[in-house]
Amino acid sequence: MRSIWNGAISFGLVSIPIKLVNATESHSISFRQIHTADGGRIRYRKVCELDGEELTADQIGKGYEEADGSIIPITDQDLASLPLPTAKTIEIVAFVPATDIDPLQMDAAYYLAANGVPAAKPYTLLREALKRSRRVAIAKFALRGRERLGMLRVVDDVIAMHGLLWPDEIRAPEGVAPETQVTVREAELDLADALMATLGEVDLESMHDDYRTAVESLIAAKSSGEAPESPAAEPRGQVIDLMAALEKSVRAARESRGEAGADGGAEEAEAEPAAVTPIRRTAAAPKAVGGKKSTAAGTKRTAAAAKDGTAKKTAARSTAKSTAKSAAKSTAKSTARATKSTAKSTAKTASKAAAGKTAAKSTAKKTAAKKTAAGTPRRRSSA
Repeated sequence: MRSIWNGAISFGLVSIPIKLVNATESHSISFRQIHTADGGRIRYRKVCELDGEELTADQIGKGYEEADGSIIPITDQDLASLPLPTAKTIEIVAFVPATDIDPLQMDAAYYLAANGVPAAKPYTLLREALKRSRRVAIAKFALRGRERLGMLRVVDDVIAMHGLLWPDEIRAPEGVAPETQVTVREAELDLADALMATLGEVDLESMHDDYRTAVESLIAAKSSGEAPESPAAEPRGQVIDLMAALEKSVRAARESRGEAGADGGAEEAEAEPAAVTPIRRTAAAPKAVGGKKSTAAGTKRTAAAAKDGTAKKTAARSTAKSTAKSAAKSTAKSTARATKSTAKSTAKTASKAAAGKTAAKSTAKKTAAKKTAAGTPRRRSSA
């Protein structure tokens, strides 16, 4: 592999001559701009705005444009004269746990190769020290005209360096998280966990670029004069019920892996009823293959059934309330009538009892008077 930078690793007082090699490469397919009328290539020429002359690479330098549009020329000699200790040195400044590095800071990756036989011993020393400490080295280096931050770690038997963005180059995620308050239920989390467990792990070596393969097939077909095939895109309906989507995903993942009990996720979720989580619609849901009605139609039927059931429940509640009110009124009237009748009967009885007492008293007085009259001797008149 061709080196892109030569320098040394500064490890305290130890200097390790190294070569910097790109650790990654792009396999993306690039296209040229052409004239659609005749297929001619479109090329860009570097032309001076002042005299209109086309320039070559050795005639082009650097310049800084100020706010008013004026250009300040900057030469390579100007940059070389700057007191930059990392111009040709990867200067290690600290050793930290790998977990302290935010993946957002990760940039391009490089391999560091020992440059010459004398560099083999200090190179191996640093590599083994990194392995044993289970830490990574934080370093500063200069590349392509600017100072950068790097992270050194061990990959197999090689020291690799990841370029890192400076902390102030990481943007804060303001306004990115959903602003709507959402509640996630335990049943939904259980299904999500089941889906994650079903998908399991993957061998990254088996991953490949499907889009690039499709583009290569398209180019090969057009090159041979054949009509390129246009595979039909899989229909994707609008997600209305989150629980149903999770259950279906779990079943599909298990079926794709040939696992038994593909409906296990649905049985686990039956303990708690599914809640409909509406998502903003952007288009009508397409019909599924096989003549089945769309998810939207099924949702309408479900909603209609729910409305019908709600109406029946409301009617039953209203009837129950009316019946209870009528029964209460009838009971109250009957009780009032019975109370009035009892009061009247009690009054009559009391009246009769009083009359009986009065008659008894009158009879007793008459009897006493008669007895008194009978027991008193008559007086004789004097002659």
